[in-house]
Amino acid sequence: MSAQSTAQPLQGRVAVITGASSGIGEASAEKLAALGAHAVVLARRADRLTDLVARIKKNGGSATAITADVTDRAAIQAAADQVAAERGGADLLLNNAGVMLPAPIEELATDQWQRQIDLNITGLMNVIGAFVPQLVKAAGEGGGVADLINTSSIAAQNIFPNFAVYSGTKAYVTHLSRHLRVELGPKNVRVSAIEPGIVGTELQGHVTDQGAIDWLEGSKEAIEWLTPQDIADTIGFLASLPRRVNLQQVTIMPTGQPY
Repeated sequence: MSAQSTAQPLQGRVAVITGASSGIGEASAEKLAALGAHAVVLARRADRLTDLVARIKKNGGSATAITADVTDRAAIQAAADQVAAERGGADLLLNNAGVMLPAPIEELATDQWQRQIDLNITGLMNVIGAFVPQLVKAAGEGGGVADLINTSSIAAQNIFPNFAVYSGTKAYVTHLSRHLRVELGPKNVRVSAIEPGIVGTELQGHVTDQGAIDWLEGSKEAIEWLTPQDIADTIGFLASLPRRVNLQQVTIMPTGQPY
């Protein structure tokens, strides 16, 4: 193996990253591009994507921006068609777009419930529906491999009071990923669910419930949160593994977070 292939194990691959305008998505796009992949960064905020693509290119990487909302099925299919036309299709998909809006269930924050379901579940499925055929095609060509990596959460496993709806959506992501691995693994599409503990991203800034805000602030003082780069490094590791290796579920916790 040459020094170049060791440094860039994803050379020639096409990685689509949703929720790429900030946090885990942004960091992962930079990491995957640094490992040699062409990063297709997808999110709603065009200005943030433009800046990200410029930064990736400045660092010697390759990237394309597509402005789209994952809850818009037609827009996501159009994005997939664009990737197929311009790049021959994706062989790596990081399904990362999501939102966290905790609140006691008795507050009946139905708009926030729906927003989490729309983005964390329906948006996820829109992206899977649009891009999985490309992953299957890529994996079937010349002994290739493809990756479907879904961002879940430790909340999929553990109990966090007032996070019921968010946790439910993330349990969906993890369980769906297990099922898809059984379906797609025989076709050489690896499926992984990433379950981080608390990561310092924009998610916390969207929280409106004061009790949840106080809880998050208290945890930040008590423990050192993970960074988006920590998750990005893990995603890069997963995608760089030999074709025969699939880590189906990876839980990443801050050292000081007990659950």
